[in-house]
Parts: sequence; structure tokens; C-alpha cells
Amino acid sequence: MKTTRLLQLFFGFLLLFNISCNSDSEFTQEMYYGNGILVANEGNFGKPNADVTFLTGDLSLKQDNIFSANNGGSNLGDVLQTIAFNGENAYLLLNNSNKIQVVNRYTFKKVTEITSQINQPRYLAFANNNIYVTNDKFNGEKYVAVYKASDYSFVKKISFTDAAERVVEAGNNIFVQNASYGFGNKISYITTSNNEVQSTITLPNGDINKMITNNEKVYAIAAGTADSYIYEISSAGSITKTTTLTGITNATNLEIENGNFYFTSGNNVYKMAMNATTVPAPLFTVASSTDPYSTLYGFNVINGGIFVSDANGFTEDSKITVYSSTGSVIKTFTAGKGTNGFYAN
Repeated sequence: MKTTRLLQLFFGFLLLFNISCNSDSEFTQEMYYGNGILVANEGNFGKPNADVTFLTGDLSLKQDNIFSANNGGSNLGDVLQTIAFNGENAYLLLNNSNKIQVVNRYTFKKVTEITSQINQPRYLAFANNNIYVTNDKFNGEKYVAVYKASDYSFVKKISFTDAAERVVEAGNNIFVQNASYGFGNKISYITTSNNEVQSTITLPNGDINKMITNNEKVYAIAAGTADSYIYEISSAGSITKTTTLTGITNATNLEIENGNFYFTSGNNVYKMAMNATTVPAPLFTVASSTDPYSTLYGFNVINGGIFVSDANGFTEDSKITVYSSTGSVIKTFTAGKGTNGFYAN
């Protein structure tokens, strides 16, 4: 580990210690945002009120709107779709602002922003020293924009006829989910040596709700008429395993941790061993809010904690609940409007 990195960790610890001694958990000094959790708050569509909340790893302290706090009060932008990391930088993708804000992931000071060839961006991934950004304009062009990670210069555009939604890396190859909003069953496999589509993977059953990567493999959760399915795909682009979720309709929000699948169906949250052949009973059920479309909006599993957000109608601060791996509530707090994701930093 480099000396500068050790100093960052040391001073970050001192800052957190000093802050923990202050009343009301106020963040009065420059913060170190490593070893914690970033909460993405997309905000209201059409308004530049997206922001990021920081939560310490032990869940004891939080700081809201950390982009503005560390960049002279500047607004982050309109609709924070996702956050991704590469090296010491965090990439904050703003869907309706048509840009990616690049910040130092430990100080949250702005490094630069990417706007060239960005049109309704969705997600991004990194491979072979490049950045891959999906863009999917409603009733418009759908493509992956490729940039050099070294200087953010535009490399090329890879166009699609189907949706360009989630994008992940596995085995230094790029996989693009050609499905959105529960419609579509294809995944494009891109070879990063030439940035061309090598093949298209068609899932035999169900429409893809989410695609993730884990341990150099790709996993897609797809919903059929009566059952749902989890497909394991090798880094070479072959379907290697299918797990049938018998009797589970519209399964989504797939995550993997410690050899377990986590996913949701309606308001039910499931935990299932990756080698299991039957689906267990729900681990817990999230209580419905007044807005059913925002009840279980953001979802992730980090260090054994299951993070769930109620977007609270996108008009008030979101309500966040953290559950243990056994389903008991261990923490509740509020974040910004429209919390849609949680990321270990």
C-alpha cells in the first residue's frame, strides 16, 4: 500500500473520531469518505436536486448532499442514475443532465465531467482501460459510448437496435443488457480488444429485470409468466447454469454476497443459497407505503446488511431501512429524494 494511501486512511480515521465526539453528529471538518457507504438519491425528474448521502461503515453517522458540501455548493444534477468506481474516482451518472460527474471517491472533490456523446445515459462499466456508458433515449438512439479512462476522450460508439440498459465487466469483456423495464431477453457480449459485438446471448425463458457481475461471471434475473429465473453466464458468453425460482413472479433486484442470492418479488425479500434447488420462504416483507411504486425502490446487500429504500413518492426525503442477514431491522434513517442505490466505498 502506498504511503499516501496510508496517510489518507490515518487522517480519515482521525476525522471520523473527532466528528464522533461532536454533538448531533455534525460534520464540521473536511471528510474522508472511504470505508463507508454512498447512498444515491436521484431526485425529482426535471429538477437538479439529485445528491449523494454518506454513511459510515458502522452505520452510526451520515452526511447528506456531500457533492454540494465539497464543491462550493454546486448542484450535482438531474436524476442520479448510478454510481460506479474506477481507481480513486467515483463516477456519478446523471441521466437527465446528460453528463457524468467524476469526483475523487475519498474527498468528493470534482475531477471533471463527461458530456461528449452522452444522451440519456443509463449505466457504466470499466474494462481494458476504457469506460463503457450505455445510452438509451426514449424512441431514439441506443448505444454504448466508449471513452479512454486515462483522459476521458471519446473512442467510438457501439449502436444497438434493442435497449441499452445495464452494462457490466467480466473477464475483461463487456456485457450489455438489451432489455429495460422488464422487456427483453438478450445480452450483447462485447470484446474489448476491438470494441465490437462478439455475440448475442438470448435467454430461453423470461424477460431480464437486472444483470450483475460477480466473481468474473455475469448473472441475470428474468421474470416469466409463473416462475422467474437466474442465469449464470461465463466471461466467454455462454449460459452455464439456470436456477428456476419456482412460483416466484417478477423477481428482480438481484444481488450476491457470501454464496447467497438476494432478490425481491413484490414487497418480499428473499435470501437463497446459490447452490439451492428450492426457493425458501421470504426472509422478510417490506411494509407498503402510500406510493406502491416507491415502496421498495433501492436495494443492495453490503457486508451482511440489506439496504432497502422507500422513495416516499419522490416528493419527500426517502426512508431507508437496513436489515440484518436474518431479516431483523438494525437501522432506519432518511436520505435525499428518490433513493435508488447503495454502494460500498
